[in-house]
Amino acid sequence: MKRRDLHFSRSDVRYLSLLAHDFPTIPSVTTEIINLEAILHLPKPTEHFLADLHGEYDAFEHVLRNASGNIRRKAEEALGDEASPEEIRDICALIYYPEERLELVRASGVKMSAFYEETLVRLIAIVRRVSSKYTRSKVRKTLPEEFAYIIEELLHESREDRDKEAYVRVILRTIIGTRRAESFVIALCYLIQRLSIDRLHLLGDIFDRGPGAHLIMDRLEHYHRWDIQWGNHDVLWMGAAAGNACCAAAVVRLSLRYGNTKTLEEGYAINLMPLATFAMETYKDDACEIFLPIAEESGEKTEKEKRLIGQMHKAIAIIELKLAEQLYAAHPEWGMDDRRLLRRLDLAGGTVEIDSKKYAILDKSFPTLTGKEPWRLTEGEQHVVDSLVRSFHIGERLQRHVRALLRHGSMYAIYNSNLLFHASVPLNADGSLRAVEINGKALSGPDLMNAIEQRVRTAFEDDIADEERAAAADYFWYLWCGPNSPLFDKSKMATFERYFIADKEAWHEEKGWYFQLRDEPNVCDAIMDAFDVKGAHRHIINGHVPVRAIRGESPIKADGKLMVIDGGFAKAYHEKTGTAGYTLVYHSRSFELVEHAPFENREEAIREGSDISSRRQIVETIGQRVMVGDTDKGRELKTQIADLEKLLAAYRRGIIRERY
Repeated sequence: MKRRDLHFSRSDVRYLSLLAHDFPTIPSVTTEIINLEAILHLPKPTEHFLADLHGEYDAFEHVLRNASGNIRRKAEEALGDEASPEEIRDICALIYYPEERLELVRASGVKMSAFYEETLVRLIAIVRRVSSKYTRSKVRKTLPEEFAYIIEELLHESREDRDKEAYVRVILRTIIGTRRAESFVIALCYLIQRLSIDRLHLLGDIFDRGPGAHLIMDRLEHYHRWDIQWGNHDVLWMGAAAGNACCAAAVVRLSLRYGNTKTLEEGYAINLMPLATFAMETYKDDACEIFLPIAEESGEKTEKEKRLIGQMHKAIAIIELKLAEQLYAAHPEWGMDDRRLLRRLDLAGGTVEIDSKKYAILDKSFPTLTGKEPWRLTEGEQHVVDSLVRSFHIGERLQRHVRALLRHGSMYAIYNSNLLFHASVPLNADGSLRAVEINGKALSGPDLMNAIEQRVRTAFEDDIADEERAAAADYFWYLWCGPNSPLFDKSKMATFERYFIADKEAWHEEKGWYFQLRDEPNVCDAIMDAFDVKGAHRHIINGHVPVRAIRGESPIKADGKLMVIDGGFAKAYHEKTGTAGYTLVYHSRSFELVEHAPFENREEAIREGSDISSRRQIVETIGQRVMVGDTDKGRELKTQIADLEKLLAAYRRGIIRERY
């Protein structure tokens, strides 16, 4: 270390005295400096970016298990010509689903001792490959405790040394002889999965449409490193969990629309019986045709089941419209009075007036719309709402998952020169940041995002006034469908129009300026400047709007400054997008966009060794390999090194005494 003139203030000495508890001697300080300097010169670990999972648990789980195809690539590099394509396929299938594949291997009648010996040698070679970006210390921390010593020995022995190779073979045969081979293989497979993805970034919308959002959240609760930028569907569920009745109604409506209540009933134990009872009685003579579930999503349901879903769907849709109108009246600052459409219904004439134009309505049966205040809930509707709000509030699993979203989530994040947010940053027509009122203040850009995040968190705080917490819970509805919400950013959400009006002109939702201007590089640069995103290779990464690759649309926009990675994980989008989701992979040498074909099913992947068919596109090649020292983590480590160097100087000058 070069000698520097250092000044030690009183606050410096206090801080360094605290740091000295962790590093009490000169050797301990120098050892840590050497360790941190070495880490700075390792290649940057791999980051994965996904968006808009929408409950598609099986596809999500498989992408995690195969690391978007990176594990196959590492297996090919590690095994080279020693394994055929079929053997590579089989070893990868084993890595993805170790317990299930081992069961199939045993049933096939092969000699298990020979299988284990060959498989363990190959798995160790792959572990060596995927762990090469990490320090021994970091790898050691990820090792399963019962096999940590053995794996470490095997990782750091060379197969080219004959004596060492014999030593390795003895270890492997001993593992097999002591009947620990199966557990050891499983441990190695999960270690490979763990080391292949260092950090997972989710660009929002875990919930709705697909059947497994609760399973995705269960998986994430135990995942090693992840973050999420909340999406509009996430905040809808968070609002329901915070006690917002309108959000709860919308969550139920969307589940019924897609004929999929698995997440609600099996995942979170939401009691739909009061709604079913009310709907069957209130709409018993109503065919509810426009409320029948979307066919391709409703699965194998009987006509009787579909009819009940239609009745429940209509009942909760009307309840949601009423609750929404109450919120718009209670919050004039939202500027959404034009969405109070129930008061503009002419049931006798069968029309509704929107923007000074009358439209014929498709359904004239509204038995719960009575009197001069059609937005008032009937006694039966109020009972349904009270029951739903209680179910969302007392659901331990849902509340636990929402706490995880709060702990790992935010409105936006910046990682390694990448600005991440789900949908948009509100803009004006000239591309400048739009000021939006929140809590009585006009805010834009990062200030707006930070204020929104604070308000989201306020809804779950216990030590504030009930009125303030209730107002924060109400705000989830604005985030879901408010015109200046960064999670929506359209002129309106045409829920009423899509249900009740045949004329598609009324369905039009004018997109905000962000969506109209995001192809322009200068606009993206201005946004990144506003968020203080630094770096020669900086990007905005979004989800939210499905990229219609089937029409030739590219997820890469603004000359590579913006990447939109909503490729349609949800099955409902596959025909519209022509893909089944994107994964963005940030290696130390490049950005890769992985376009996925539909995932057939888990059983076939286990039985046949089939994988998701994926197409890779190099988005950007980085001229000089990115090292840890070039990343956000590297900047933190450099700060730690500077502090340690100051502590070292303090020891050597006698300002702080070593402790032996």
